Amino acid sequence: MSRKKKGINTVREQIYWAYANLAMAHSAVSKGQKKYGMINFMIRSKLFKGLTDGTMNIRTILDDERIKLDLGRCCNYCGATANLSIDHILPQILGGPESADNFVYACQSCNSSKGKKDLIEWMIFRDQFLSLMLIRRYLKLVYNYCDSHDLMDKNLVELENRKLPFRIDLLPIDYPQPTELRLVYV
Repeated sequence: MSRKKKGINTVREQIYWAYANLAMAHSAVSKGQKKYGMINFMIRSKLFKGLTDGTMNIRTILDDERIKLDLGRCCNYCGATANLSIDHILPQILGGPESADNFVYACQSCNSSKGKKDLIEWMIFRDQFLSLMLIRRYLKLVYNYCDSHDLMDKNLVELENRKLPFRIDLLPIDYPQPTELRLVYV
């Protein structure tokens, strides 16, 4: 997973690039593709351009809430159904919101293992890609946080020493091949 794309300098650009790459991966996985093709790269390119020039928007977290309810009670990290608790995707102890948008079910094992780590930092630590729906929710939370704290147009370098509930430098911009990814746990 590379951490920075050439030409990406602001928080807004980093989030939009991460979200566009997620859309590329999601389209490939949804269609059962074995590897990325031209159409997936076109989706990424079109979405990134649309987000950047304001003709497209990141969808609301409401879509994710519906999916979360449909999934029922299972660990959003590993799919377990026993010993569940509520976890903050963006750690509250680091400034993540105390809101339902930021809550997911997590088994005790995953919750303990993640602790107060950034979700993507924990994913890298586990050497296992999380579900695309969970990454989508994470990116929306990061976007909402940055938007509400006037960080969107900051240079990425300006955030290096700021205490935040996420690691902007770890936003996923490279994804494994579609056969190694899953939309949701279950």
